[in-house]
Amino acid sequence: MDISIHGSFLPQTDPEAALAFYRDLLGFEVRNDVGYDGMRWLTVGPPGQPVSIVLHPPAVDPGVTDDERRVISEMMAKGTYAGILFSSDDLDGLFKHLAEADAEIIQEPTDQPYGLRDGAVRDPSGNLIRIQQRV
Repeated sequence: MDISIHGSFLPQTDPEAALAFYRDLLGFEVRNDVGYDGMRWLTVGPPGQPVSIVLHPPAVDPGVTDDERRVISEMMAKGTYAGILFSSDDLDGLFKHLAEADAEIIQEPTDQPYGLRDGAVRDPSGNLIRIQQRV
């Protein structure tokens, strides 16, 4: 059996800000842009790689209660609701690029005792993005 990761989901609260971050700042390609009932789902991914990220409106599932929507909104605002892990072969250069674009840097690149160098940034919706580089 051969299983691979096709995609992942991250909530977004502002499609235009999400596009500016993932497409314009990180260089991801837009693979799908779907609007429905006043909402927008964006599918983005690194050029040349088959994996995608679906940036979706938060808490739109019909089974989500108003209280759950409130908690999700609060967690997103704090950056504790969703996250994703990227890798880069030039972590310091990437973080310099992110800082110059006024991205919200959470942790500057740091050597870790487990053989990686990593840092963290938040996207415009508050999602935590950790980025690693093998040392």
